[in-house]
Amino acid sequence: MRALLSVQNLAFSYPGAPARPIFREVSFSVNPSDVFCLLGPNGTGKSTLLKCVSNVLQGWHGTILLGDKDISHLRPAEVAKGVAYVPQNQVSAFPFLVHDIVVMGRAPHLNVFSSPTRRDREIARTAMETVGILHLAERPCTMLSGGEWQLTLIARALAQEPRVLVLDEPTSHLDMGNQVRILRVIRSLAEKGLGIVMASHFPDHAFVAATEAAILDDGRMIRKGQPDEVITAENLGKAYGIEVKVLQVGEGVNRKACFPSLKDFTAAPDSSSSNPE
Repeated sequence: MRALLSVQNLAFSYPGAPARPIFREVSFSVNPSDVFCLLGPNGTGKSTLLKCVSNVLQGWHGTILLGDKDISHLRPAEVAKGVAYVPQNQVSAFPFLVHDIVVMGRAPHLNVFSSPTRRDREIARTAMETVGILHLAERPCTMLSGGEWQLTLIARALAQEPRVLVLDEPTSHLDMGNQVRILRVIRSLAEKGLGIVMASHFPDHAFVAATEAAILDDGRMIRKGQPDEVITAENLGKAYGIEVKVLQVGEGVNRKACFPSLKDFTAAPDSSSSNPE
């Protein structure tokens, strides 16, 4: 079976700094129903990698295949029909209705002179229903909670009818309840056959939702495989520079969870560890 998405020896450097690659030698693939979770500290290139994979950012080196097609040979609209990208921290300055924002996801299927058809609006309606926000269709986006806004962006991406969904920190800045709701949607979409790539600052989320995980550190994937194999105290300690305990939690939880060592909370601040992404 050919992978939905295949990334081979990918590297990226910003213009003017070719000797300082943001990441290099990155390879992974995503099949139907896979959830590939990318972990790693701030500033290691996770967001940049996802933008390259989605063709939002050009200038990368290596190969990205969408099915059997090299995306470097495809028009942006063709890539957008296969890969949908949900950025982190996107905001709208205008009070568009939720339904209208989701319909915007149909853009790759329209030409510059056409308007959304009845079918386009039905696809948008189905996308909203899929993520559970159909009741918000007529609400201005400026009146949404953080979780509702994130689900709106996911619905917009689904309206593209992609084969692969790329999510950059989909649970960042959300409370515990909304994190669970987003992860539940991600698992549901994967069960329906969508391939998903997501970056996260929460290693625990890979245990909950991912079929495969990888840790990106200093521009390289230091480990890739099943979450139980990748998310270990040794690997997390190496990536984040702190002591981490990975424990099996029972009492109705029945999964592994990650806990920073208490001594790291009482240690003196380390200015060298500040590296925002």
